Amino acid sequence: MAITDKATETPSPAAPAGDHLPALVEGLRRVFDSGRTRPLSWRHEQLDGLLRLLDTEEERLVDALAADLGRPRLEGWAADIGTTANEIRHLRRHVAGWTKPRRVRLPLSSRPGRGRVVAEPLGVVAVIAPWNYPVQLLLAPLAAALAAGNVAVAKPSELAPRTSALLAELIPRHLDPEAVAVVEGDAAVARSLLDQELDHVFFTGSTRVGRIVMEAAARHLTPVTLELGGKSPVIVHDSADVEVAARRVAWGKWLNAGQTCVAPDYALVTPALRDAFVDGVAAAWRDFAGGGEARASTDFGRIVTERHTVRLAGLLTGHGGEIAVGGEVDEGERYVAPTLVVDPDPDSPLMSEEIFGPILPVVTVDDLDAAIAFVAARPRPLALYVFAGDDTVADEVIARTSSGGVCVNQVLLHITPPELPFGGVGPSGTGRYHGRSGFDTFSNLRSVLYKPQRPDPALLYPPYTRLKERIVRRFL
Repeated sequence: MAITDKATETPSPAAPAGDHLPALVEGLRRVFDSGRTRPLSWRHEQLDGLLRLLDTEEERLVDALAADLGRPRLEGWAADIGTTANEIRHLRRHVAGWTKPRRVRLPLSSRPGRGRVVAEPLGVVAVIAPWNYPVQLLLAPLAAALAAGNVAVAKPSELAPRTSALLAELIPRHLDPEAVAVVEGDAAVARSLLDQELDHVFFTGSTRVGRIVMEAAARHLTPVTLELGGKSPVIVHDSADVEVAARRVAWGKWLNAGQTCVAPDYALVTPALRDAFVDGVAAAWRDFAGGGEARASTDFGRIVTERHTVRLAGLLTGHGGEIAVGGEVDEGERYVAPTLVVDPDPDSPLMSEEIFGPILPVVTVDDLDAAIAFVAARPRPLALYVFAGDDTVADEVIARTSSGGVCVNQVLLHITPPELPFGGVGPSGTGRYHGRSGFDTFSNLRSVLYKPQRPDPALLYPPYTRLKERIVRRFL
């Protein structure tokens, strides 16, 4: 979102202006061309530096997240620091093996010979992060880029200004400052960064802004990874444990006040389960708040800006449904209560725009077929959630729908295992990262074929005879 969303706070005066970016990128390219970032030792040093940053600066990072997003301490640590450290540790353990050439088996037509896939770094890459998980979504892709041997420009979101300023201070202390640059600033700085000749752009944000990023990158034929969003549905089958499903979905909307790209966006339930599901979500939210209101709970976050709060308030009008729980909005406090809207108009903005807040529409459908048809008729989401007591039900949903990822009988947690590739499909994104997928994303997987000088058969050389044609047809 950093490309078009205007900061509500003034960027750090120490941030490089957009007109300094050509020289900045040129300097990074000189470092890359020197070969400095290719040795495994350098890559290990950078990953160790990121782990040291997360460990020694934990308190300051947690405080910055609380200041920007009202994040409770445990939530800020688990989602932005602990998860990121696990990802980096996984990269650190495996990068030595991933850098080794991968042998491939050659077909008979290519023998004698040897085939290898060599992972080489791309060069100068940019990581443009969003505001909702401003530490994780900057440092996790940055770690993958450095593990692959690249130099990088890191652009934190100006909408999380305290976290952005802190990362701009800390990253040069813990990483090679000549190979990793941090650029702070607003939309104009982000646009100027995209004007540079980069070797890869990694962007996390909205689908709308993702189109702008892809268009800008296309001018230089710069490849992109777009981690976007969309409306991630929840299908609750009649065989599900409705109490467990309701509590887990409620948590997915409570976390970071619903400001998560893979947050459950709406739930599809049958008439037999609807009331029990609605009551279960409402009860879970009361429990999360300690029996009172979420407004008074220190464990419930706030909306990032007043403008985003106003946008969410707008979604709570004209939706044609019934507000069963919540609905309170305090723009000055940037507070939106956890809210359930039952059976809104499917064509309303609430059901056509990504919510990105603690509002959960609950839509009644006749049966599983109707739920699948509802999902399949809409743009492919970043995540799909299925709650069912029988895995065959989940398998049927998976077979008849498309999404970036799927989580069965839970929400959000499919993004945490490092070896499960994370990314979207169609309007919810392109490209994958986490674990080996992140290393490959920031690498050129170079195909290499070794052939001996002898023998040198005349089979493929002119003149072409009928005998040669028969032989070639047999072996190809």
